[in-house]
Amino acid sequence: MKLRATILASVTAAAVLAAGGVVASALNDLPQDARPVQETTGDLNRQPATPPTPNIVPAEPAPEAAPAPTAPIAITPSDPSIVVTVPPTATETAEKADDEKVEEKREVRAEETTTPGRRQRRRVAIVEAVDKITAERMRFEVEVGGRPVRFQKTLIFTAKACEVSASDEQVGDAIAYLEVSIQPRGVLQVSDPRQIFRGWMFASSPAVNGLEHPIYDAWVVGCRA
Repeated sequence: MKLRATILASVTAAAVLAAGGVVASALNDLPQDARPVQETTGDLNRQPATPPTPNIVPAEPAPEAAPAPTAPIAITPSDPSIVVTVPPTATETAEKADDEKVEEKREVRAEETTTPGRRQRRRVAIVEAVDKITAERMRFEVEVGGRPVRFQKTLIFTAKACEVSASDEQVGDAIAYLEVSIQPRGVLQVSDPRQIFRGWMFASSPAVNGLEHPIYDAWVVGCRA
């Protein structure tokens, strides 16, 4: 009788632990409400720069002038020297041209072997969305690989990546890969999320690949560590 009670208690405890894990996983997948952030776009994309160390040059005293001579000094002009320029031979001209070609090839090879800078990845994407009917606008965070974020009880944002441009790129930019779905909340009949956008968004050019919807507009503003 005691053995049967012990087995029953063990089975019950295992079932409770399994149910708790399933509930925790389901809660992690549920979208959370968006919270506004106050950072500006310039602060998000600005990278800390180390101030250059000033070079301190010690001041040197001015040299003393030589005393003026007491008696006039006679200056005798020297005979002008005649410089004879010998034109280079054909062999010397060919060797010089070959040396210039070799130097040009070395410069081209050095430019080709220069590795481009790598983009830096960030942990959080900053998104701005607007409801065109109510004129409500909000800037909020979406964690890369984290829980989805819900805006206006309808739009659901999921971030897959967020990068900032490398130092050798011509334009400083923030690029994020987002997925946007629609799932109304608070209705009687709950429907599955319907994806309306998936792709890269560029902070420097919001109109290039932003979310265009009859009710909502959304674009990426920056990336943050």
